[in-house]
Amino acid sequence: MPRVTVACSAAPREVFEQVLELPAGATARDAVLASRLPQDWPALDWAALAPGVWGRAVEWEHRLAELDRLELCRPLTVDPKVARRERFRQQGARGTGLFARSRKGGKAGY
Repeated sequence: MPRVTVACSAAPREVFEQVLELPAGATARDAVLASRLPQDWPALDWAALAPGVWGRAVEWEHRLAELDRLELCRPLTVDPKVARRERFRQQGARGTGLFARSRKGGKAGY
């Protein structure tokens, strides 16, 4: 019986994690159904989340192996590149924030 971990961040700053003993040949879907996730988060549409094993995307019918970590990922609400640009824009001029303390003779941005 393989032992797997089901992990999900159902809401911002809230993490669900449970270690399960599953029968051989269990799929990602079987693992979620065997976990407490559907009972603890009844409003969560877990089938709409993207499943992954150790950070690699898999299908719901993927067979789990011993010590796999099944992660259910919510879609991104903000593009990381856009968020970085916004943070940089809020810092102000190049003479402030990240670039305020440059070493003497150093290149800009280092």
